[in-house]
Amino acid sequence: MSSEKDIYKLGITLSGGGAKGFAHLGVLQALNDNGLFPEIISGTSAGAFAGVLYADGYPPKEILKFFKKKVFREFVEFTIPHGGFFKSDGFRSFLEEHLNADCFEDLKIPLCVVATDIEHGESHVFKSGSLIPAVIASCSVPIIFRPVEINGHYYVDGGLFKNFPVSTIRKECRKIIGVNVSPITKAEYKSSIKYIAERSFHYMSGSNTLLDRNLCDYLIESLSLSQYSMFDLDHVEEIYQAGYDLTIKFFEENGESIKKDFPEFSFVTKDNTSLK
Repeated sequence: MSSEKDIYKLGITLSGGGAKGFAHLGVLQALNDNGLFPEIISGTSAGAFAGVLYADGYPPKEILKFFKKKVFREFVEFTIPHGGFFKSDGFRSFLEEHLNADCFEDLKIPLCVVATDIEHGESHVFKSGSLIPAVIASCSVPIIFRPVEINGHYYVDGGLFKNFPVSTIRKECRKIIGVNVSPITKAEYKSSIKYIAERSFHYMSGSNTLLDRNLCDYLIESLSLSQYSMFDLDHVEEIYQAGYDLTIKFFEENGESIKKDFPEFSFVTKDNTSLK
């Protein structure tokens, strides 16, 4: 375990989940509004995408504004399939436009990004070096997006092996809040390639979260987000608000315990009383 001075008081882990990851922004906003500020972040796929913008210093509400009136095709470009149907040039341009940091070391909050080495069958945690390639790799759903080459290795979405990477920061944190926006759920069958691809990846990534769920001190999770598809950019504000509301409900149910762990926690209950 790290020395005492390297232990973070509060870490947060943000799962993968496609567009459901906008709920991460709502969770982060609710935490901040009530006096809780993560000191380290780990994220996979959508969690890495939300995490890097937050770690770069953007308030969650401001990040949300970046995506208003955006559509999926603005972030990707169809290509002749060589490892994937879409190129992620739009994602890269978006990050280049908005990120102030060039490398992990420049971020305001330490960040761990998880991707999968597709050739060697290994999960890889990026926490230093160039930032944008690692984040894009973590978001590159296999077959949908081309793998990303980093230092001679080819990486795809971290959700293949570790969709909820609590273990990557567990030893460094006294307490961890885990946010899993994509627990395994049912969905009515549809005869389409999109449905089969989304459901297959959902089951595969969801099945590897069980161990990490048990490593959380506080777990924020909801089945209600399953109504939103992986690439749904039409309901970003709804998804954000769902994450915010979910967190407030979590505070109402667990506020006393959170207050003991974090005296700075400033949540006020429905009956207008502060927790002691």
